[in-house]
Amino acid sequence: MSVQELVVRRGRRSGVTTMVAVHSSTLGPAVGGCRFKIYPRVHDAIDDVLRLSAAMTRKCAVAGLDFGGGKSVVALHGVPSAELRREVLLDHADLIASLDGAYLAGPDVGTGPEDMLVLRERTPHVFCLPEEHGGTGSSSGPTAVGVLAALRAGARAVFGDDDMNGRKVVISGYGSVGAHLAVALATRGAEVVVSDVDERRLAAAREQGLKQVAPEKVLGIEADVLIPAAVGGVFGPGTEVAAPLVVGPANNQLTDDTVAEALAARGVLWIPDFVASAGGVVYTLGREKENLSHAEALTRVEALEKTTQEILDAASANGTTPLAEADALAETRLTSGAGPRTPSPREPRTAA
Repeated sequence: MSVQELVVRRGRRSGVTTMVAVHSSTLGPAVGGCRFKIYPRVHDAIDDVLRLSAAMTRKCAVAGLDFGGGKSVVALHGVPSAELRREVLLDHADLIASLDGAYLAGPDVGTGPEDMLVLRERTPHVFCLPEEHGGTGSSSGPTAVGVLAALRAGARAVFGDDDMNGRKVVISGYGSVGAHLAVALATRGAEVVVSDVDERRLAAAREQGLKQVAPEKVLGIEADVLIPAAVGGVFGPGTEVAAPLVVGPANNQLTDDTVAEALAARGVLWIPDFVASAGGVVYTLGREKENLSHAEALTRVEALEKTTQEILDAASANGTTPLAEADALAETRLTSGAGPRTPSPREPRTAA
């Protein structure tokens, strides 16, 4: 896996290993979330940050953003105390600051706007601060809007229309984005079933009156739509999927890109995760880098429906998969700058 720059460092305050991967700065500074996660080995964390940064390159390119792909990971050994968490964040902020703007961080799994506020103490290269501190706060809502936009295009391709009334939708992962999606789809008349490994989240889902299913059974449930909204790596070569349409915000859903062909051969339309999950970064960069209004930024997010439709049309016309066509679109932008794009002011780039 080609990467432009990978920096791994043990924090001087916390002793915890943190890392940043800059996969590409061809289109502009690398952007990507900061992930707090417990890993069995540091090498597992390195593998994760490399995969995630590569996905961000594709996400930004397909969405038409003038930014490259990056990611950062904090390789935890256990759940940190509040004091240790702050030390880890400050150590990580020092690492981000040392890259001098080549990587811009936002929230990801395990982090949120309040954590970004701590990072900002040591580096200006941070997005999604709490709104009361001048940021856009959580990007979960816009991410869900982007998933719904991609879902509309996918539904038309599979069902002939994008009406969700009466359709059964299974959401794997009832976190912040999954909860947004559940409410939106239920409002549209869908029968929503959710799954999560966290009992607290399931309790919240029960309060909303949502049906539930055990995580180990979620892929095999007969449904119209499956929305992966939790961890990645859920679809392998032999994974059986009982829904004809799969579209969701979880990053790196496939164990390998060849799985896209296996799913297509079984009659499953899989919308590439880096297309469906782009709403958060599109919205955040629009608001914080271009000073767009909330409505203007959401209009940009809604445009992911058109992008998804173009990808699906190309796959149908060429006899390929949506992944192949999304990759081709990303490659076109990365090599020539052509294709659909969302203008953004470029920032100074630091030479690698």
